[in-house]
Amino acid sequence: MPQGPLAAATSVNPSGKFVLNQTDASGNLLTGAGSANKLNITAINAVKATPGRICKVTVIAAATAGNFAVYDVATTGAAATANAIIKYTASWPAVGTVFNLDFPCAAGIVVDPGTGGQVAVSFD
Repeated sequence: MPQGPLAAATSVNPSGKFVLNQTDASGNLLTGAGSANKLNITAINAVKATPGRICKVTVIAAATAGNFAVYDVATTGAAATANAIIKYTASWPAVGTVFNLDFPCAAGIVVDPGTGGQVAVSFD
């Protein structure tokens, strides 16, 4: 299937960097299935230390301080604003909030529920 300049720029990137709208060889849009999960995350956690896709984050308990965030990194020590996928620093998401991210991560997946927060995540 031929691709125009925009499609070519946002499809699979051989360098392994984050790309938008990844498609398979037939042009079907790839989406995450959330085939794995991690429950009861109450402190910053390396959910996956290799490339993958964060699918959903569900807020079980709202944070009272700190950052609620998801990062594209392999280790908790590398988590920084520069590699954040989503980050709340002052007003934390309410209990029951579900973030449908379906976001490709080139390095890994680190989740920080914030101080007093608790989340559950699904990922591939």
